[in-house]
Amino acid sequence: MSDPEPTGRLSAAEERFEAVRRKAGFVLAPLVFCAVWLAPLAGLSHEAHLLAAVVALTVTLWVTEAIPIPAAALLGPALCVLLGVAPAKTVFGPFADPVVFLFIGSFMLAQGLSVHGLDRRIAVSILAHKWVGPHPARILIAFSGVTLVISMWLSNTATTAMMYPIGLSLFAALSRKKGASAGPTVYASGMLLMCAYSSSLGGLGTPVGTPPNLIGLGLIEQATGIHIGFFQWMLLAAPVIILLFVVLYWHVGRKAAADFPRIENFNRWIADQLRELGPLRRGERNAATAFILTALLWIVPGVVVIIAGPESNTAKWLSGHLPESIVALIGATLLFVLPVNWKQREFTLNWRQAADIDWGTILLFGGGLSLGGLMFTTGLADAIGHSLQSLTGAQSLAALTFLFTGIGIILTEFTSNTASANVIIPVALAMSVECGVNPVIPAIGACMGASMAFLLPVSTPPNAIVYGSGLVPITHMIRYGFALDVVAAVVVPLVLLTWGQYVL
Repeated sequence: MSDPEPTGRLSAAEERFEAVRRKAGFVLAPLVFCAVWLAPLAGLSHEAHLLAAVVALTVTLWVTEAIPIPAAALLGPALCVLLGVAPAKTVFGPFADPVVFLFIGSFMLAQGLSVHGLDRRIAVSILAHKWVGPHPARILIAFSGVTLVISMWLSNTATTAMMYPIGLSLFAALSRKKGASAGPTVYASGMLLMCAYSSSLGGLGTPVGTPPNLIGLGLIEQATGIHIGFFQWMLLAAPVIILLFVVLYWHVGRKAAADFPRIENFNRWIADQLRELGPLRRGERNAATAFILTALLWIVPGVVVIIAGPESNTAKWLSGHLPESIVALIGATLLFVLPVNWKQREFTLNWRQAADIDWGTILLFGGGLSLGGLMFTTGLADAIGHSLQSLTGAQSLAALTFLFTGIGIILTEFTSNTASANVIIPVALAMSVECGVNPVIPAIGACMGASMAFLLPVSTPPNAIVYGSGLVPITHMIRYGFALDVVAAVVVPLVLLTWGQYVL
């Protein structure tokens, strides 16, 4: 039996809805812009009023995707300059923020792993571990676990795109054992859902795992001057990931693995995969060297702070000379100098390959930092936070953390996680300051909430990829995704309000 082929990412009805949504954006965006511009918004400065109209237009374009999301992220800052909200140097300065270069470097490192297939070798090697064997439950745990770990360092979309064909190939191997009965279909649905959801959860694990993390860290430092280090973030996110992964397996994987027989041909499938990969190549070793060195230099400063204290000379030197962005660029540059074939001047990564990184996300990130910074300087974020506080009555640290985590989760189901983070984190920071509480915890809650896109195929690319297999019923995604959203809305604030207070 050949591997199953994707049957289309969306149904005909869903495709019609998407077409209407995009067309509507061309009408709604200018209407929303004009409505906010002409509305009598008392208490706002002229610049804040103009910025509110620009932000409303940009968010509408993000939600409807009438134009590409990165293009909308460039249009917003351009309109700010055109309308006189701030000068060009101020508006476009955040595009050169060090965090942007951390993004660029980490994307290139991920590209090096992908170009040489090291990410796939890691995934197959873990599945080949003797503990996994032909046990359906252990296969699910290993498959989704390796997806989660890889997604901590690669984008969730790239991770899902890499693990998805492995899952389909494994499903084909299982189907040869059990034929066309319902068992493999239920199992495959659970496997692919766990793949998509684990990719989203894994992105929380490191600052470079997903754009909202860096957006949150950048805006927090911009607004408060507080720098949250790489290792510190990992400590903060670890309990959230572990708890939600356990819930994910209990809710999705356990049901998929129930009553499924022992998989006798699994070892043969693994042997075929390893044979196809062949021996470890020079490019893979080089990519691994650059990646491991970079990861160590990201993590070591945080360990030094814990052991020697933040005021030690070593900690200060590492913080001043090896910030995360510089480490990422050094690691990426190694890929251009470590040779694969010295005689032919072939290196681990060439510029054509490096240029294939997701520049759209980088531009979106810069645009979000720009609009977020302007929301602070013009007072717009303060005004929105004050209105939201009056509407909800939330004032305590706990109430604000639960509120903004929930808002982040709701927003990210209907627009990209990056766009959601750009919109909600500045408001979380401003409202927390307005209420006189530490703004870091609610802002991180909003940041993490923006990664909890489990409900719909359009919520995040990993969901769309696995839905496109034709093996994941939309009812399964909605049912399991809604339950995970509810659990995340409780787990994230509780972890931040307990463990987070200690770590930060």
